[in-house]
Amino acid sequence: MTQSNTPDLMPVLSRGKHRNPRKGACFMELASYLAGERWSDHPDCTHPLLAALARDVNDHIGDDARRQIAPLIPEVIGLNRRDPGVDARLAREVALTALPVASAERQGVAAVGLLRCERVLNALEGRSADYVSPRVEAALADVPHAREWARGFSGIGWGRHDKFARRSAPVIVHSAVSGIACAAVDDAEQILVDLLRRSIADCRTWMGRDATRVVTYQWREVCELTTR
Repeated sequence: MTQSNTPDLMPVLSRGKHRNPRKGACFMELASYLAGERWSDHPDCTHPLLAALARDVNDHIGDDARRQIAPLIPEVIGLNRRDPGVDARLAREVALTALPVASAERQGVAAVGLLRCERVLNALEGRSADYVSPRVEAALADVPHAREWARGFSGIGWGRHDKFARRSAPVIVHSAVSGIACAAVDDAEQILVDLLRRSIADCRTWMGRDATRVVTYQWREVCELTTR
């Protein structure tokens, strides 16, 4: 069978959750179909936080930008290794992307998210709880108002590390994507497209997985599902 990671045909993606393909399809719903799972925007084939990022990006960009992310659908299949380090690293990368472009209010939330991610990674990797990596320190130095607000806010406590993947990480990602989408910049949608593409590549590296290649006829089926 001919296989391809960059098919010529593209499915038509739409916002939101859909009961079946006749009602429309989002990024993760088509991933579930290609993976041979039941129709769902929360399939088992993809790490939950990466899937949450894909759903958020899908829902915060327009039709033209969704055409750019459609070829990435096969690449999230099989990226489902459960590792708390992946949640913290991915949430940190998303927050770092939002920090320089989001509004002042959302910058504070992103800064809190960054410090929370650092705290979790410190616990996982055996560093001092208050350590902040040079990259995060530099990013926070560029937004001192957000940095100081985040440090003050963090004084009320950090929450339990074992709740981070299920609660904190999805909130960090959703807030960051929303912040980018609402930012007063001309290329917000392209930032989100590039963020999803980069995040998939990062997850592939962290999980030690190659990109999934789809059989051409399967991809054609997916395209037909969304163009009837």
